[in-house]
Amino acid sequence: MHLRLRGCCVHVSIAALAITESVFFLLAMFVAVALRFAADADAMESIGPVWPRAVVFDAACLLSFTSFGLYSARQRARMVGLSLRVVTAVMLGTAAVIVGCYLFPNLWAGRGVFAIAAAFAIFSAYATRIVLTRVVDSTLLKRRVLVYGAGKRATAVANLRRRTDRRGHVLIGFVRPDGEEVAVPPEAVHACDGGLPDLCRRLKIDELVIAMDDRRRQFPLGPLLECRLAGLEITDVVSFLERETGVVRVDLLNPAWMIFGGGFKRDLMRRLSSRVLDVAASLLILVVSSPLILLTMAAIKIEGGPNCALFYRQRRIGYGGQMFNLLKFRSMRADAEAQGLAIWAQPNDPRTTRVGAMIRKLRIDELPQIFNVLCGHMSLVGPRPERPQFVDDLARKIPYYAQRHSVKPGITGWAQVCYPYGSSEHDALQKLQYDLYYIKNSSLLFDIAIILQTAEVVFWGKGAR
Repeated sequence: MHLRLRGCCVHVSIAALAITESVFFLLAMFVAVALRFAADADAMESIGPVWPRAVVFDAACLLSFTSFGLYSARQRARMVGLSLRVVTAVMLGTAAVIVGCYLFPNLWAGRGVFAIAAAFAIFSAYATRIVLTRVVDSTLLKRRVLVYGAGKRATAVANLRRRTDRRGHVLIGFVRPDGEEVAVPPEAVHACDGGLPDLCRRLKIDELVIAMDDRRRQFPLGPLLECRLAGLEITDVVSFLERETGVVRVDLLNPAWMIFGGGFKRDLMRRLSSRVLDVAASLLILVVSSPLILLTMAAIKIEGGPNCALFYRQRRIGYGGQMFNLLKFRSMRADAEAQGLAIWAQPNDPRTTRVGAMIRKLRIDELPQIFNVLCGHMSLVGPRPERPQFVDDLARKIPYYAQRHSVKPGITGWAQVCYPYGSSEHDALQKLQYDLYYIKNSSLLFDIAIILQTAEVVFWGKGAR
């Protein structure tokens, strides 16, 4: 099961986890104050009401957990990595509250209180995730799904193997339309002798996914209408995979789905909210990261000498196919492309300098693009801009590749959060599917969620080269 909130598709299990942990984070401050001042009622009374501190601590922990990908449906870290993320997220959230207390002294409650609150938050987060994992692993919160189709398009559902892609549903099986060649496991195909509505009732189906290879032949309009009137959700296979996996499958896509489907909103309020977020967040990042920018500039000069260039400008394709100059810290040798040919970056690329390797790993080399955002060439969130040579080649080979230029390119994006660094045509195709999902579901809330999750990419070095 899932909830759709301003373009963000949130599984019920993730929402339940966030709400439960939010309650415990809120209680953490009350528990901490009660334990710390159990024997000193006067001291407890002197600090004033607890609820403002509890609300601030709750919000800080929730934002920190989101930044570390702990509310991401695609989180695949194992127990050790998950434990490290939980501890680090709580510590960072607590540190943010303590720093905030210097700006708002009335929120201060003492180091002991914050230490107890952090310990309670870590313990409650572990306990909550253990309990909810057992519940979610059952079928209690999952939709029972039946696929109408057993051919090549249906294999896209059959091949969902990752636990994160099956978080919201249980696949009951497939129904073979007359004349369609079976490409899914035969044992998963159900006989439909009594009719499709009767089969759905017997199997207690919640959702019917249409994945016929050829809809023009014997489309079951009557049975599907009966199923719909009985309360079943009828979903196209592209929409189903979009919701469950967070991508738009290019190999299954047709223009009609994009034309008549929902999303792809570009109204005035959406453009205005995007620009306000871009300018406000960029100025904040510029102020906060200014010491890091100066340190990076010094490191580049020390390694490369006083005459080396700090930045390099590279032609990229932006909104509407227009070219602009992308600004980055120089991380490769000056002769990295001496022959004038665009070359994909590779793991441990020998063209990278020592300082360049470090700033690429931490994504510091991207910071100058803030000026591209302020100039209006880019947004904070959007598809990554590519070089003209790559775009021309990829647009010829990959369907719908040009459609990624219908929005401004971004410093970060849904593809950057969900997929490693791309350095091949295959990677470009995979990232395009994430980009199309973002373009379709773009919203202010989705942008903020991506910005928060980008922190996980930076902190853990995911996909950097």
